[in-house]
Amino acid sequence: MKFQQLIKAINTAHLSLQSSAAKAVNRHLTVRNWLIGYYIVEFEQRGEDRAAYGERLLEELSKSLSIKGLSETNLKLNRLFYNVYPYIGQTVSDELGKLEIGQSLSDKSPFSNERYPNKVTGELLVPAQELLNKLSFSHFTELLPIQDPVKRTFYEIETIQSSWSVRELRRQINSLYFERSALSKNPQKLAAIISKNAERLEPADIIKSIYTFEFLGLSIKELVEEHDLETALLDHLQEFIIEMGRGFCFEGRQQRILIGDEYFFIDLVFYHRILKCHVLVELKVDEFSHANAGQLNTYLNYYKAEVMQKGDSPPVGILLVTNKNDALVQYATAGMDQQMFVKKYQLMLPAKKQLEDFIKKELKNASR
Repeated sequence: MKFQQLIKAINTAHLSLQSSAAKAVNRHLTVRNWLIGYYIVEFEQRGEDRAAYGERLLEELSKSLSIKGLSETNLKLNRLFYNVYPYIGQTVSDELGKLEIGQSLSDKSPFSNERYPNKVTGELLVPAQELLNKLSFSHFTELLPIQDPVKRTFYEIETIQSSWSVRELRRQINSLYFERSALSKNPQKLAAIISKNAERLEPADIIKSIYTFEFLGLSIKELVEEHDLETALLDHLQEFIIEMGRGFCFEGRQQRILIGDEYFFIDLVFYHRILKCHVLVELKVDEFSHANAGQLNTYLNYYKAEVMQKGDSPPVGILLVTNKNDALVQYATAGMDQQMFVKKYQLMLPAKKQLEDFIKKELKNASR
């Protein structure tokens, strides 16, 4: 065997088994979420004490479960997943039979054929095996909001045939590819152009899904902090702000929030006990852009609407942006019209000069 053959053999084995492992993890995650959705629907329809919970069912269920990632929002998503894709049931049954799980909450089998719309209406559906083998659960979360079954099937087929990443699927849905294809005089040419420029799904994309990390009980921090320099800066920045005192109480790193059906992560979140407000810190290892400011402003508006309690002051955002060895520090004081509040915040928060000096020092140390 030649050296180049050795390299090729190792690479081939690695890529093949990596892909197989990613698919196995994703398949189990998808099957679990479908089954959770089924259990919820079955309880809502046949549970002996379902009336006692009513609309509070998912809220109470989320509180009672100690499973990472099964928030009330995700439980709703699982229920929707089952309702949109009930015909996956037979494939799920086969999968669970191997694992010796999947019991029904009632005497009736949860996987009887009469539940499947393709058996009743004859709708053109992508085979369940294909869906489970080729789509990650993150793909399904993009497809679930599509109410038109024909449109949804169109995107299922395109995603499978072109191996679209989740981001590519989202981009094509948002760019109205289905509608453009229907209106196009030459849809084949349009499909060829899109396929040529599409972002492909890689095994790492499946593993690095937020749903996969929660399913495997891994830290979300490992998912979002990929940039070594940014991670090091955040480590030191967190310590720097706390050491400054002045009432800072640390709440979270890479704090996850859900806006609509999309997750976002805030680099650092503090609560200031003197100012009685949240302080959100975003660090961008890049030059300033209006998108950075808009993103932070979105987070501030979310905290103001969803997190701020009675008696709290409006949240404050600090945007740290690096540009070579220069630093830009921007304070965001969304919703604070009274000048006295702004002055009070500026007095209690770190001075801009201190933050600028901190960034410059850390960048200098990192370049050594």
